[in-house]
Amino acid sequence: MHSKNNNFNEYAVIDLGSNSFYMLVVKKINDSLKVIYKNKKNIHLATGLDNEYQLSKSSIKRGISCLELFAERLKDFPVSHVKVVGTYTLRVAKNRHEFLRAAAKVFPYPIEVVSGQEEARLIYIGAINNEFVAKSDVKFIIDVGGGSTEIAIGINSTPILVESRPMGCVTYAKQFFPLQAIDRQSFERARFAAEQQVEKIIKLVKSKNISVAFGSSGTIKSIYNILLDIGVTDGIITPKRLDDLVSYVLEFKHFKDIDYPSLTKERKHVFVSGLAIFYGVFKAFGIQELHYTQSALREGLLYEMVGDHKIHQDICQQTIKNLIKQYNVDEAHANQVAITAQHFFKQWQHFSPVIIDKILESILYWSALLHEIGLSINFSGIQKHSAYIIRNSNMPGFNEEQQFLLSILVKYHRKGFKLDTLPYFSLFENKQIYPLLQILRLAVLVNNQRSNTLDPNAFKLTVLDDDPYKIALTIDKAFAKSNRLIRLDLEQEQQYWQQNKPWQLELKIG
Repeated sequence: MHSKNNNFNEYAVIDLGSNSFYMLVVKKINDSLKVIYKNKKNIHLATGLDNEYQLSKSSIKRGISCLELFAERLKDFPVSHVKVVGTYTLRVAKNRHEFLRAAAKVFPYPIEVVSGQEEARLIYIGAINNEFVAKSDVKFIIDVGGGSTEIAIGINSTPILVESRPMGCVTYAKQFFPLQAIDRQSFERARFAAEQQVEKIIKLVKSKNISVAFGSSGTIKSIYNILLDIGVTDGIITPKRLDDLVSYVLEFKHFKDIDYPSLTKERKHVFVSGLAIFYGVFKAFGIQELHYTQSALREGLLYEMVGDHKIHQDICQQTIKNLIKQYNVDEAHANQVAITAQHFFKQWQHFSPVIIDKILESILYWSALLHEIGLSINFSGIQKHSAYIIRNSNMPGFNEEQQFLLSILVKYHRKGFKLDTLPYFSLFENKQIYPLLQILRLAVLVNNQRSNTLDPNAFKLTVLDDDPYKIALTIDKAFAKSNRLIRLDLEQEQQYWQQNKPWQLELKIG
């Protein structure tokens, strides 16, 4: 596997869905992307979830075997040219780290688990940038997946509403059609369950005055193709056509009996449940016309990975700005802490053998900007309040582990702590996380007096014995003399570090 190759012009995205794992490989030629390889494996990962949200050994094994195959195709790809995301099933599986650890042994690329809202945003980006629509159109996108259904509404390329609901064709097949028998009662139960899932946003969706609607995913593709099978030449889904299709499907007695030419054997196992979900949402929102689009999550990932490398960073930056505004963060103080963190990080980076990539460096600065976001609740336990807000906010641009890491850095930014309580991360190592936390704690601490004129150059940070966890902080003599409280705070911090080996903080006056 190449770590870096500026001339490499192929890119791959992999969607680890609840029903299937899908790999798409493209080649960039003269600023356009050409699909050169596709591979889809029906893994049915969601069927391996039990009532306690534990993935079965067999489902994990199926998924790992698939990734092992995918790795063969990607053996010459740089890490920066591969994007892999897990969706609903990996989001909710309590033992997902068992899957991720096993995957890391055979698949040398990071797997990012994205939130439902982030999945909806990426689906919207993928669809809108590959369909010819007017900029002024209010666009509606729905994607019925194996474990969840994503909904997004937006104008231009920016979604103004992103929602994810825990209803998918695999999970609903298991819940409402356990014997794969077809009857109106089971279908109506599934349909009404879907309507209940979107009940709280029906009025909001209708108020957006949708002008064009698209549907993606296997379920909606199947509906589109069946309409073509029965003579609907444009394949557009309307209320009348959908009603008729539901009536036709309910005439069959069993999933395997459905005999439309375009419906594959694999899709038969989940088509009726997916149809019930889509029917419920379509009716609840009062959609009058919906078009099928081939572009969704994978295309959204490609767009942000290949189209413009600044796009993703800009989205994250805007997310941070929105949170700062929403929670009335003291921007002057937050910026001063971030500037100090940047000062410390550059010095640490000069001495340390550990490599911190750009996204982790950005997360450090963003944690500095958001460390006081919980002040809107209470100063007492501010670090816990701040972490809770970050962990439970909709944060476009961030995958789940990036958002979680941001919340963990903020949670541990002050007071006593125990390193052995830090959670496991599959995308990041402790040797990367520890220095970020050390730098954030020091940056916050030396700004405790909230002076916007603090000169970070009063502090010089070095690494001891080439050990990235052992830091020496030299304080300017004049500064130390006139800022005794900061010096006392640093001495207390020194004790906190001593309680958490292998951390070490050495203080010097120079």
